[in-house]
Amino acid sequence: MVHVHSYWGMPDEETLKGIIQVHNQIFANGDELLEKVASKPSVLFVVALVKDEVVGYKIGYSLSEDRYYSWYGAVNEEYRGRGIASKLMELQHRLVKEAGYAIIETKTRNKWRNMLILNIQHGFDIFETFYDDEGIHRIVLQKNL
Repeated sequence: MVHVHSYWGMPDEETLKGIIQVHNQIFANGDELLEKVASKPSVLFVVALVKDEVVGYKIGYSLSEDRYYSWYGAVNEEYRGRGIASKLMELQHRLVKEAGYAIIETKTRNKWRNMLILNIQHGFDIFETFYDDEGIHRIVLQKNL
């Protein structure tokens, strides 16, 4: 059974350790993530747990008074296909809306097609595309809350 929890601000050390383990499966920059997250305003962690194991997460932060950024998210490969990413996204969007934000934004890449499709299924529209400083094509999506 999957339980989803949220934390405005940093979660406890054990939960954070689990988030980094899942994060490193996909992005491999957990130490960098911890450094960056400390400087973000109004950080929200949404975490999926099976028993006491972190199996997925979403992290976001405030861009402005009415705009929120859904930054990183991942689900442990063993737990994919069970709707966990949708549960995380739905709770994140509800909490962000309750906090007074009107728009949520995210970015993805073509190589993460499942995330692109999930975002569109949950009401995001493609807002723009661009090439970043490393020459990687990025897709910017927005959703009115």
